[in-house]
Amino acid sequence: MVQQFRSRKRTEEYEAKAEAEIQKMIRERQVKIQESSYVEAVRTAVAQLEKTLGQEMKKQLCDAELRRIQQYAVDVTLDPDTAHPDLILSDDGKRVYDGDADNDFPEHNQRFSTYVCVLGKQHFSSGRFYYEVQVVGKTAWGVGVARESIDRKEDITFSPNDGYWIIELDDGNEYWAAADPDDVLLPVREMVQKVGVFVDYEEGLVSFYDVETRVHLYSFTGCSFTEKLYPFFCTCLNNGGTNSAPLIISPVNVVALNRDGGNMSSPPTCKRRNT
Repeated sequence: MVQQFRSRKRTEEYEAKAEAEIQKMIRERQVKIQESSYVEAVRTAVAQLEKTLGQEMKKQLCDAELRRIQQYAVDVTLDPDTAHPDLILSDDGKRVYDGDADNDFPEHNQRFSTYVCVLGKQHFSSGRFYYEVQVVGKTAWGVGVARESIDRKEDITFSPNDGYWIIELDDGNEYWAAADPDDVLLPVREMVQKVGVFVDYEEGLVSFYDVETRVHLYSFTGCSFTEKLYPFFCTCLNNGGTNSAPLIISPVNVVALNRDGGNMSSPPTCKRRNT
């Protein structure tokens, strides 16, 4: 009898101890879970902060870069002798759109006859130059530079191998760089309103910027230029009026830089697009 009592007591003590150990393990596990959640939350917050700071830094760097290259702005006007017959050019040579005009332009080797394109009058064979084009309201366009010897008559392939360094808007929301061997889809999240085009002839560089949001869009690098380069504009077809808005060569708002490369005036507030 005594032996049974002692055995039962030991069993109860063992069960109580086991229960205590289980409860202790549960509490420790809960603490670890809480600590894990806290650590994960901290890590997430730090990562987001780093991302935000990184984006802000990139925005400031791109803004400074764009302000510097805007110092190389040139006056560009459209060359009517190269314009496709369907294009309508403004008298000042700053605006162009596809008007289905079928103008009775004299035919010659310099004129585009297949695609609704036009070149700038100015050409460049050295140094650096920059210009801006407003593309508001368009669902398709192409902008960049082209070499003098491009084919303007046949079924044109827009690529560096064929003498074109351009970016394009297609189908209203897809931005492409006409690269070799394949076009590159650009991760643009907002509609571009104004495009900046910068060329460094000796460096073999053609860069494109979203002027309004101060974002670098794309760069062709390692180019080997041996001919004159001309500003290039393609309005694309007006598609029954849905793409009738003009391309407009815009004056560049050049901000003076101080001697150490900084801005003389405070930069405007800018948004940042992830690229």
